[in-house]
Amino acid sequence: MYVTIPTVTAAQSAFTPLATTLPQTAEARLKPGAYLYYEGDDVEWLYQVTSGVLRLTRLLADGRRQVIAFGYPGDIVGFPSADIHHTDCEALTEVRLQPFRRSALESGEGDPKLHNALLQAALREISGMQDHFMMLGRKSASEKLASFLCVLTERVGVDLGAYRSVTLPMSRSDIADFLGLTTETVSRTFTQLRKSKIIAIDNIHTIIVQRPTALLGLSLGDRD
Repeated sequence: MYVTIPTVTAAQSAFTPLATTLPQTAEARLKPGAYLYYEGDDVEWLYQVTSGVLRLTRLLADGRRQVIAFGYPGDIVGFPSADIHHTDCEALTEVRLQPFRRSALESGEGDPKLHNALLQAALREISGMQDHFMMLGRKSASEKLASFLCVLTERVGVDLGAYRSVTLPMSRSDIADFLGLTTETVSRTFTQLRKSKIIAIDNIHTIIVQRPTALLGLSLGDRD
């Protein structure tokens, strides 16, 4: 999941498994902290997340980290770059995944519908990357965090009467490395949103969106 453009109406996304006529490979399971693959590994499989959350990261030579994306149910992870994985992929929670052979992406001879579904997922990833790059380069800290919370709330939020609750399995430093901010800035911006009564912080991993229209407006640059 990349930060894409939030919509005006929050709607919970339904997870839809990829359909295939080929025999299904047994699902993979990861415990929190386990790695699915490492940067530089050869790509043999693509994976659809069926439950749980993954974190995709890259490191600079000096150890600085960039969180590239988070993998949520329905997302496809593991697309190859010059035949290898270009990120590390670690489980933030217990994760279940459905593997698909890399050949299903490269050739539609065995299952054209699966081939097309994987191709469309790769194209959506490219589009999501473009939106994410624009957010990183042009939005303020408050706009970035608001965008992040809006997209997560739309996708995996749970209704609580007039409010919506969203669980954040990632740390504040993960969010900072995803949004191109410092951990201190992320924590300060959460506090500002809480003081404005746009969100409430139930605990460090649970956010309650009290004023969704205000959060959406902030994500789009509205200061009123």
